[in-house]
Amino acid sequence: MAWIVLILSGVLETVWASALHASQGFSRLYPSLLFAVALLFSMGGLAYALRSIPMGTGYAVWVGIGAIGTAVYGMVALDEPATVARIVCLVLIVAGVAGLKFLH
Repeated sequence: MAWIVLILSGVLETVWASALHASQGFSRLYPSLLFAVALLFSMGGLAYALRSIPMGTGYAVWVGIGAIGTAVYGMVALDEPATVARIVCLVLIVAGVAGLKFLH
């Protein structure tokens, strides 16, 4: 159960990071509210998961999921460059996150 919560919390990290961008410095109400709610649930889920997952592993997986999700969102929705080098780096992050999960 902790791993499922951790993965969902990582996805929520992508949501709050994207909402933060959309809030334009907290000048837009709805993206700012989405940021706050997603941040609360993301951190709460991380805290719950770290009860049974080692801190270093849990935090690295959480950040990895958020970083990958945010980068992919930027490339797909915000027209950020999707270069081969960026894709390779994201694949390396996925490999590291998967390695931490399976070596746990």
